[in-house]
Amino acid sequence: MSKQADTSYPKEKINILFLENISDKAVQRFKDNGYTNVKKIAGALSEEELIAAVKDVHLLGIRSKTQVTEKVLNAAAKLQAIGCFCIGTNQVNLKAATKKGVVVFNAPYSNTRSVAELVIGASVMLIRRIVDKNKAAHEGIWMKEAKGSFELRGKTLGLIGYGNIGSQLSVLAEALGMKVIFYDTETKLPLGNANSCKSLREVVSKADIISLHVPETPQTKNLINKTNLKFFKQGSILINYARGEVVDLDALAKSLKEGQLSGAAIDVYPWEPEKNGDKFTTPLQGLSNVILTPHIGGSTEEAQQNIGEDVSTKLFQYLERGITNGSHTIPSIGLPPIETAHRILHIHKNVPGVLSAINSTLASHKINIVGQYLKTNDEIGYAVLDIDKKLSKQALELLKEVKETIKVRMLY
Repeated sequence: MSKQADTSYPKEKINILFLENISDKAVQRFKDNGYTNVKKIAGALSEEELIAAVKDVHLLGIRSKTQVTEKVLNAAAKLQAIGCFCIGTNQVNLKAATKKGVVVFNAPYSNTRSVAELVIGASVMLIRRIVDKNKAAHEGIWMKEAKGSFELRGKTLGLIGYGNIGSQLSVLAEALGMKVIFYDTETKLPLGNANSCKSLREVVSKADIISLHVPETPQTKNLINKTNLKFFKQGSILINYARGEVVDLDALAKSLKEGQLSGAAIDVYPWEPEKNGDKFTTPLQGLSNVILTPHIGGSTEEAQQNIGEDVSTKLFQYLERGITNGSHTIPSIGLPPIETAHRILHIHKNVPGVLSAINSTLASHKINIVGQYLKTNDEIGYAVLDIDKKLSKQALELLKEVKETIKVRMLY
């Protein structure tokens, strides 16, 4: 492809802000392609700090701690896209971002292996009661015994959620000789010899180890509560590396104390500290055979590098080619460049008559459309127009005046 694919906006004027110590791979990707104004900050910013920081920012990169609220989006007049360098997007007000025509990307698959491996590791540690034996050894107590320690082989792993992580974990568990059962609200094709169950209750009543892999939604809040915990198989183990609101930790603590469950591994919490070193409390502290980790399920060097490459590629392709594949706000379009034309991106409210207005406006000024692409969702329409080079600047100004326009920019 020729040099015309580069954005028509001067690269040195495009401001990029990366927060929360995002991988240097992402930073380098933009710098290598001529974007000199890339700022990286190690930690998250408060809402007030972020409002001040995003005033002139075109691309924003965050992880899970930074909250992009409606107030932040209202302050970010130049913002084109947000990259969530993590699995989820619940830290961004997607409804407000949609209304503003801001594209939001994430990396839903990049740390799948990291989480799956850690679940297997925690399963081995808990079923062998290594947590208690480790604690005793550190305290100078010798606990060489087989009582209460088991192998994973032959045990049943129950998965609540059979998406990217759950299905990969299923394969790893079978390789270790485990039986796998799962429950998902959507029909999923089982991998290997895994078996689908009809309900969450059926899974937890049969499984020796239960691992959660569900999103945070109103339906999954306190999904594991005092009622459901009563149906868990006696002596089973619960692992939550999904979302903090999914488990009622007070109810879990009670089940562990009463012996209904023999162990747990928790990596995510309803409330988490803002930064390293801050005080952290949970009802599970001090309980026997419980592994507590500080939201590190996907925190490996490999995962962070993969996430950095994935999200930065999506941001880069949107900035330079208008590609929105993987967006959570703007309809997904992936399209080839046209050498003989200039490309204009038009984001508008999805109401009847906008496309007709675009075409009639340009036609009335005898502006030829070389190529046109349109995709919509419930709220937003995303039109990509390839315009005759001689008339593109005029077309850009005309499109700004089309009713229901949210954003319009010349790509190249």
